[in-house]
Amino acid sequence: MLKSGDLQNLMATGEFITNSAEETFELAYQIGESLTGPTVFLLHGDLGAGKTVFTKGIAAGLDIDPAEVNSPTFTLVNQHDGRMKLYHLDLYRIEGGPREISALGLEEMLDQPDAVVVIEWPERLGGFSIPGAYRVTISDSGVESRHILIVL
Repeated sequence: MLKSGDLQNLMATGEFITNSAEETFELAYQIGESLTGPTVFLLHGDLGAGKTVFTKGIAAGLDIDPAEVNSPTFTLVNQHDGRMKLYHLDLYRIEGGPREISALGLEEMLDQPDAVVVIEWPERLGGFSIPGAYRVTISDSGVESRHILIVL
């Protein structure tokens, strides 16, 4: 779990174990609370790993009601307004061709100076590269435990 003083080093790289969905939420909340400029998170993990819980935590840290944040599995993109804009993308249902990526408006989202972009299933981006994005890998390490690796 995140300890006092760890947050300064977090955005470079970090490895964390959370023991409940609430701890995963809290970790992401602290990250969201620390954000002051445009940031992109690429969330990797199996179905049910906690990617949406992590996104809800970031949203709460951006002063967005986490109850309004749900995985946009069918809409593909949800926008939320808070201290900064949050674009939440779920690419699970796309094939990842250039036309599909272009149709999402991702380039426009990435150009906004006050936006946080969270992408679930980023492997569907195909060859579309996002320099400076944080890769967040969430994996099961027990019934409730999660291993969370954050790398720039």
